[in-house]
Amino acid sequence: MLTHTDLKKGTQFIFEGQPWEVVDALLVKMAQRRPVVQTKMKNLIDGRFQERNFQQGDVFDEAELAKINIKFLYSNKGQYFFCDEKDPSKRFSFTEDQLGKQAKFFKPNSLVEGILFNEKIINVKAPIKVQLKVKEAPPGIKGDRAQGGTKAVILESGAEIQVPLFIEEGDVIEINSELGEYVKRASE
Repeated sequence: MLTHTDLKKGTQFIFEGQPWEVVDALLVKMAQRRPVVQTKMKNLIDGRFQERNFQQGDVFDEAELAKINIKFLYSNKGQYFFCDEKDPSKRFSFTEDQLGKQAKFFKPNSLVEGILFNEKIINVKAPIKVQLKVKEAPPGIKGDRAQGGTKAVILESGAEIQVPLFIEEGDVIEINSELGEYVKRASE
């Protein structure tokens, strides 16, 4: 059992019969009152966020989630299609809302992590570091270089991110899928 003080960033717990993950937590102490934990949490089934305060005496069950490898197949009109790693006939899909901003970094035929709850895949997690090829990149513009310049490029997955000016079309770059940011040019 978890108490209100165990709710820290990354904690997964059962609330109102569904698995949730704490995105942000802050312990607030006010004069003459009991401490309260203010949380922002994400529903792991439908992807919605909720802000909630928990007080002393609130207890929760820890979410028992398992992880398995699944294969991302393709996306079409906001739907993302996956299959079992060993059995391609077992297909299922999620919407872009359920997956969040990590969805735009999925590479076709790549392995991702499926999250199991009660023997059912409820969500998908992309690897933190993803390598994707730059599909479209405008030329870097010369000018004031007192600060490092950036430009917008389009990746093979269709995502658009900001990268340094030296990145060109055809380069393979590494991206942090949680932050949606350029990390480095991948060594080839």
